[in-house]
Amino acid sequence: MTITTEFNDIQTAPRRPTAVKGDYSHYRIVPARYPARAAGTVFALLVIVATLHSVLGNPRWGWDVFAEWFFAEPVLVGLGRTLLLTVLGALFGFILGTGLALARVSRSPLLVGVSWTYIWIFRSIPLIVLLLVLNNLGYLYETITVGVPYTGINFFSWNTTQLITPFAAAVLGLTLNQAAFASEIIRGGILSVDQGQLEAASALGLPRSRQASRIILPQAMRSILPTAFNDIIGLAKGTSQVYILALPELFYTIQIIYRRNLEVIPLLMVATVWYLVILTVLSIIQHHIERHYARGALRNPPPSIFSSLYRRFMPQVAAAPQAAETAVKAVQRRTEAAPLRSRGGEVTIHGVSKSFGQLKVLDGVTLSVPAGSVTTILGQSGSGKSTLLRSINHLERVDDGFIAIDGELIGYRQDGETLYELKEKDILKRRVEVGMVFQNFNLFPHLTVLENVIEAPVTVRRIAREQAETEALDLLARVGLSDKANAYPRQLSGGQQQRVAIARALALKPKVLLFDEPTSALDPELVGEVLDVIKELARSGTTLIIVTHEIGFAREVSNLVVFMEQGRILETGTPDKVFSHPEHPRTAEFLAKVL
Repeated sequence: MTITTEFNDIQTAPRRPTAVKGDYSHYRIVPARYPARAAGTVFALLVIVATLHSVLGNPRWGWDVFAEWFFAEPVLVGLGRTLLLTVLGALFGFILGTGLALARVSRSPLLVGVSWTYIWIFRSIPLIVLLLVLNNLGYLYETITVGVPYTGINFFSWNTTQLITPFAAAVLGLTLNQAAFASEIIRGGILSVDQGQLEAASALGLPRSRQASRIILPQAMRSILPTAFNDIIGLAKGTSQVYILALPELFYTIQIIYRRNLEVIPLLMVATVWYLVILTVLSIIQHHIERHYARGALRNPPPSIFSSLYRRFMPQVAAAPQAAETAVKAVQRRTEAAPLRSRGGEVTIHGVSKSFGQLKVLDGVTLSVPAGSVTTILGQSGSGKSTLLRSINHLERVDDGFIAIDGELIGYRQDGETLYELKEKDILKRRVEVGMVFQNFNLFPHLTVLENVIEAPVTVRRIAREQAETEALDLLARVGLSDKANAYPRQLSGGQQQRVAIARALALKPKVLLFDEPTSALDPELVGEVLDVIKELARSGTTLIIVTHEIGFAREVSNLVVFMEQGRILETGTPDKVFSHPEHPRTAEFLAKVL
């Protein structure tokens, strides 16, 4: 009986769960401890408390005097003059600095030399010396005259001493000094923009002014802004040097006051706190401007305080995505019903040669590409394939020969038997007929997908924005990206970016579309989705010229296959002829390695 009872007790007793090997779900996690970090935090707290006690508890700081003078009228007048000098110096300095920076990156040796000399001189002269020279300019030149040099014809004339007042000398000196430093900041920003962005903008036919304002400057601003605001902050503090002109800005006003009441430290603290206020405001402005120009820089940017408040108190904005989704679905239905159709152009390449220094990359290339056909160019790296492609839309200027689209020369104007090279603005207009898809996509990272696609049609074709957006959504639906219209390129995969690049090139409705190894920068899994889009284009009637290493793809879609070696065309023919019965031994050797 006892044994049975004990046995039953054993059976009914709760069983402990058996731990599964590798199961850590029931373990307790103890965070790592960092004694040195904790000690450092305590030490920093003690330093802060000791500093505050020393500053606020010491009556010799004269906080009552500080409070008396902080909002005093003379101080506020001096503060206003400091702010005015800062604004004018920064505004005029960066305007002049922009001109100097553009001169430094221009192709004119004279402009480069003049700009460099200006920067060298005014970065060398101390600001205080420059201010004194300008304030005494009347000693060197009694009058300042506007007229026609060396003719005696004068329009206006002023007495230099009366014209160059202390305030004018201060503004002029700060401007000249600031421009020298601002120009290098802006030049560095311009040089930071990837060369592919410039080529993509040129390939779309965007005018130079539009390239600068819409493509180059917004991206350059990411590099310009931190250093520029640092320079403006230095300028705000540097205005204190105009005391040498007896100009009562903030610091000079403070000097006058403490020389009268001998309260040196409290008055200096007034100036210090006001400078802190100025720089704090500038830092806040810098943060929000940098955030504006950082669009597209991060895949998942954190929301700003203002955007969060806007979404909270403006709920009707939430309806916009739903309306956009409805429009996208309508475009998708229309796209499915109507296949893409286009009119291709005939490409004629005659005797084209191109050298980079002593290296000849194209050597007498002659080729005729029928309208509406698909031509693939094969060859090993360095054979001249990409250079030939870039020569077709004149991104590369050839040394000899010519290229024509439907009989119209690219890059030249014909007058009898003489060819005159066109200016850049005229070349940009003709590039509209030749779209290009780059190996590395070269999408504009600060523009959304939709903005990337509509930029050239609106700017170059002068299409109304509403029509351009409708056509862009149509193209995005065809490449399977209608739901990504408001995304930034950095938020897309490589295959998606390349499909956007194709849609962007198609938006101009070009006669010829060039593909420079469109899949070489993609993972193998993403190659198929891009090739599917190109296959659909091959049936659209657009003339396609494709540089590729995808042999199977070239065999499937090509009407004409071209094999190049050392800048020359060794063999052309149909895919069946070139791949199955190559005539040139080098073609056969190449195909044997890649097939």
